[in-house]
Amino acid sequence: TLSNSLPFAQRLTCTIDEACVATGLGRTKLYELINEGRLVTTTVGRRRLVLVRSLLVFFEANMPK
Repeated sequence: TLSNSLPFAQRLTCTIDEACVATGLGRTKLYELINEGRLVTTTVGRRRLVLVRSLLVFFEANMPK
């Protein structure tokens, strides 16, 4: 499938569960970040998807310099 062949950072979106695996954060913390507006999501039907770019930007901004 496409998700297996495309590097994570090049994907447009991921599921909440995939975001948990990729970041090491739990669902509760991810939803806190979403509710604070620090991560961007979109909803397609009943499925909530995290924009991968928002994960990358969040972690780039929060990396020690």
